[in-house]
Amino acid sequence: MIATLVALALLFVELSLISFGGGNTILPEMQRSVVDIHHWMTAAEFSQTFALAQAAPGPNMMIVSLIGWHVAGWPGVAVTTLATFGTSGLITGIVYHGWERFREQRWRRIVEVGLAPVTAGLVVSGAAGITLGSATSPVLIGIAAVSAVAMLKTRLHPLVVLGFGALAGLLGAGPL
Repeated sequence: MIATLVALALLFVELSLISFGGGNTILPEMQRSVVDIHHWMTAAEFSQTFALAQAAPGPNMMIVSLIGWHVAGWPGVAVTTLATFGTSGLITGIVYHGWERFREQRWRRIVEVGLAPVTAGLVVSGAAGITLGSATSPVLIGIAAVSAVAMLKTRLHPLVVLGFGALAGLLGAGPL
């Protein structure tokens, strides 16, 4: 059990250090580590855990605590939560002070502009990984594709798109 908790701590400290642009940017690496490297859960379980975390109130990175729970119960929750949020919170506090100090510097704007596409790419990669783990049949792939197009091409509220996806699932469009 101790070895598992240490592995969880090391993984989530590392993920916290690379979570540039928000928590969703680390989803692909989190999924790869949890599913492919450590085999703590399957891709489908990871996708379900992500969905549950997004549906729950609170921070959008609740998946971290849920993975900890899945792997090691309450000690896993404590370790993953502290490793992720403690590390990034401490670093954010330190960096923010310096970042604000150089507010008017030209290099600061250059760095911000350069990081924007990196962050966008990481978010898209995370979405692709979750989709591949969830869309396990042609019908579910179709629902995911239609939902993506609806979000990109219309001004529909995300809850409306989510509702249509849930309705398609209730009508038997895919396995539960």
